[in-house]
Amino acid sequence: MPSSFVSQLSPSLFSILREQLEKKGFTISIPPHTVFQGRSPTVSCTVYQSGKIVVQGKGTQEFVEFFLEPEILQTFSSQNVQQDLRSRIGVDESGKGDFFGPLCTAGVYASSPQAIEALYKTSICDSKLIPDAKILSLAQNIRSLCACKVITLFPEKYNALYANFQNLNSLLAWTHATIIDNLAPHPAGAVFAISDQFASSERVLLQAVRKKCSDIELIQRHRAEQDVVVAAASILAREAFLSSIHALESQYQIRLLKGASGKVKQRAKEILHNKGQVVLEKVCKTHFKTFNEVLGSGNQ
Repeated sequence: MPSSFVSQLSPSLFSILREQLEKKGFTISIPPHTVFQGRSPTVSCTVYQSGKIVVQGKGTQEFVEFFLEPEILQTFSSQNVQQDLRSRIGVDESGKGDFFGPLCTAGVYASSPQAIEALYKTSICDSKLIPDAKILSLAQNIRSLCACKVITLFPEKYNALYANFQNLNSLLAWTHATIIDNLAPHPAGAVFAISDQFASSERVLLQAVRKKCSDIELIQRHRAEQDVVVAAASILAREAFLSSIHALESQYQIRLLKGASGKVKQRAKEILHNKGQVVLEKVCKTHFKTFNEVLGSGNQ
């Protein structure tokens, strides 16, 4: 599919689409001659007063195939992707850009063509395109089909490890390599691993993997979540992140926000004021500049 998509949307669906985009974290605006426009880092979705809907951006294909068509338009004009049935491990993480909560890394080992076919049939896709309410049921399906491993670094542990690694990409490489080593057969044989290339150089993750399991082939891609097994891993990582956020909220009797926006900063100030710095450090990633900004404002 090209990086743009045009269709017609019934006026009865305008509010439904807008509500779903807001739930997915899209920024909503109303440019001239539009009903509204939703923007994410990878996609813009514009609904015009005529009913025309235009989707643009590098994430167009996933957005249309896995959300817009099946959930809003109720049509399927996109061509099915060719299924890759080779046995492989997919790895992904959730929470690295969130000030509050843990870093969660998950791996899925799809060891048979039957398991991979089942993932395709379950319409597994990148977790960023899936409402949080659906994550749990999809995660249960994935666990019934594949071997899985999740590493959850709650803020207290995450902050200690970050102080040791002094670099987020090095920490991510360690969690990814540990997951791959736990799931990979030894020797790996024809099994390979796929991960998003999160560092500027492929060597960062490759060196970490080689220290753990030297014989497995590692493939790094930008937007690796387009692979169904990596997408499955992204769902498990997201599930772990969401459940961990809920656990922290229950433990400290506070409400945590996702992301790293101005609202998140304001919530951090409230936690500092009401609960103190010790609690704040137990629910957030202290290397974010937000942390020092909040501490600075609290001392004024």
